Amino acid sequence: MKAVAIRTFGSPEGLEVVDVPVPILAPGQVRIGTEAIGVGGVDAVIRRGTLATYGFREGHLLGSEVAGRVTAVGEDVDASWIGQRVWAFTGLSGGYAEQAAASVDDVLPLPDGLTCAQAVALGGSGVVAHFALERARFATGETVLVRGAAGSIGITAVQLAARNGAGSVAVTTSSALRGARLEELGATHVLNRSGEGGPDAPAGFDVVIDIVGGPQLPLFLDRLNANGRYVAVGVVGGQPPADFGMRLMDGFRRSLTFATFSSDTVPGPDRQAVRATQFADAALGDLRTMVDEVLPLDQAAVAHRKMDAGEVFGRIVLVP
Repeated sequence: MKAVAIRTFGSPEGLEVVDVPVPILAPGQVRIGTEAIGVGGVDAVIRRGTLATYGFREGHLLGSEVAGRVTAVGEDVDASWIGQRVWAFTGLSGGYAEQAAASVDDVLPLPDGLTCAQAVALGGSGVVAHFALERARFATGETVLVRGAAGSIGITAVQLAARNGAGSVAVTTSSALRGARLEELGATHVLNRSGEGGPDAPAGFDVVIDIVGGPQLPLFLDRLNANGRYVAVGVVGGQPPADFGMRLMDGFRRSLTFATFSSDTVPGPDRQAVRATQFADAALGDLRTMVDEVLPLDQAAVAHRKMDAGEVFGRIVLVP
């Protein structure tokens, strides 16, 4: 089958289409004929080599979430899964392929009215947005800033904060057009990537959800109100400065909190329960998904170039 591997870490040009064997199923796994493959920020971080210390090597098959139909089941898996339309988390590899394997515990049936492309625009990111706000102890009436809001995590976080009664929802993004689209989803103030603009925006925020990281992270720590909570859920803009914690110490008397968050720390059944609810809401139109573009699998490098250039609103989806 066709798949996309990292030939060399670094630029998108290091991705290549390869022929690999169809995955052999271990007990408890299912195989899915992919109809939609999500291209996420973590894929770009892995491709760049940023996470090489976690054991990623050249030749790695990218991709963590797919949607399609179950074509086979492994030992100890109910055969009734075969033929079902599902979303699946494949770990941090193997998703950019014509067929993918996943643990049945990480597979969820799709409701009618939700396309495979919509599922991979929401399945992984929606859970991160939900639990990041929970980790931040977000409460009705509080001010929220979503940094890097034009990606799929940010888009969902904006909607969840707005519909759960945020006093205001500010966003950072790269253009007025993107800002207008985020306002349609519930944002009340649009800032540029440096956090400037929006003359009526709050001077400080009770909660910051940060997908970007990077060298400007300390500037946004400065925007926390007293007792403010900052939750970093990604580093698509690179690692923050090594001494960024000094900003927290400088604000010691304001009782600030900084946390990182990965959905890996949430029990699987809890993730699946939230995901099922979000899928149902999206099928009804109560939670919006944003598919920026659908590209053939062999154009994965094009998708990554667009992500690196900051041209994506929502999620790019690959199809075999």
